Amino acid sequence: MPKKAKPTGSGKEEGPAPCKQMKLEAAGGPSALNFDSPSSLFESLISPIKTETFFKEFWEQKPLLIQRDDPALATYYGSLFKLTDLKSLCSRGMYYGRDVNVCRCVNGKKKVLNKDGKAHFLQLRKDFDQKRATIQFHQPQRFKVFILQLEGEKHWRLYHPTVPLAREYSVEAEERIGRPVHEFMLKPGDLLYFPRGTIHQADTPAGLAHSTHVTISTYQNNSWGDFLLDTISGLVFDTAKEDVELRTGIPRQLLLVESTTVATRRLSGFLRTLADRLEGTKELLSSDMKKDFIMHRLPPYSAGDGAELSTPGGKLPRLDSVVRLQFKDHIVLTVLPDQDQSDEAQEKMVYIYHSLKNSRETHMMGNEEETEFHGLRFPLSHLDALKQIWNSPAISVKDLKLTTDEEKESLVLSLWTECLIQVV
Repeated sequence: MPKKAKPTGSGKEEGPAPCKQMKLEAAGGPSALNFDSPSSLFESLISPIKTETFFKEFWEQKPLLIQRDDPALATYYGSLFKLTDLKSLCSRGMYYGRDVNVCRCVNGKKKVLNKDGKAHFLQLRKDFDQKRATIQFHQPQRFKVFILQLEGEKHWRLYHPTVPLAREYSVEAEERIGRPVHEFMLKPGDLLYFPRGTIHQADTPAGLAHSTHVTISTYQNNSWGDFLLDTISGLVFDTAKEDVELRTGIPRQLLLVESTTVATRRLSGFLRTLADRLEGTKELLSSDMKKDFIMHRLPPYSAGDGAELSTPGGKLPRLDSVVRLQFKDHIVLTVLPDQDQSDEAQEKMVYIYHSLKNSRETHMMGNEEETEFHGLRFPLSHLDALKQIWNSPAISVKDLKLTTDEEKESLVLSLWTECLIQVV
């Protein structure tokens, strides 16, 4: 963490757009946190800012500070996490290193105070009260949907996302991040959003016993660069089938030299060819990002740890049934080369991946079960029928674009068995 930097006081330093502050009026009272769905919960968390406004004006653009100064609003997030919740979590079995870290800052350096084995509430409380240690939860969404309540004030400094090294300061190399662009004092009930890449520092003001906050990091590995890397392989795969130049061998011993002008020019030409082909492409082959997104996603909000979706429910789909897709936000449909074939003449197959059977208890913990994909594979001839199901509120099985009635029934039965559709 950087040392405290003195405010410039000049107001001339360039930075992101000024942070918008939104103060709630006590008269109207806060909007109650709504747990009916993920979208309703998010909207209540950022109230009174509307979701549409947030993504249009603030998301990856500029900071947003929502202040709830009125004492009646200080416990706005209080229902999400209490000290009794920590005690309950410990009783369920939490281990140092895996589930929780206890640490504190000593002479500017992080010192880990973890014990061995299972974490006990009384010990955590002792470290918290007497050693003023920080308790860090690992992937708290495994235990419950909660956000830690702000208890006490906290001083935040935000720095420009890509600020160059500040040569005018004589500090350690890792601290050369420039002068702060924004400084905020957060109080109980406040919320602060800042865009991707913003360097930040949080300090507990002198005189306060402790403060509690949660940092939610979102949208990692979802940049245009990530998407380009993910889709370029599929684009090359398709182009190489039609362009013989991409299938010719590279010059002998090319891999043994650092670089050659010939290779650079050749690759530049191939990239221009790919760009031209990309302009007329309707569907991009995106494989890894879609699979990783689904593999690391929590099961549907209403499904707990996924146990309720281990077996299908409702009527068995038949030819005369009307079916509809369920949990669409937890399913991806993609076309990829057949992953069971290793030769160059791979045929394309339709793959469906879903997170319905993911486990909340192992979410984002690197367990072996997280490397296993849940889903189905179909011949490319089934793509149009699958798109019908994906794009329709409900559709009759007999209207699916497949050659035989047997194929239609087999398709919907496979989807139903995987709990992806229901009969209406």
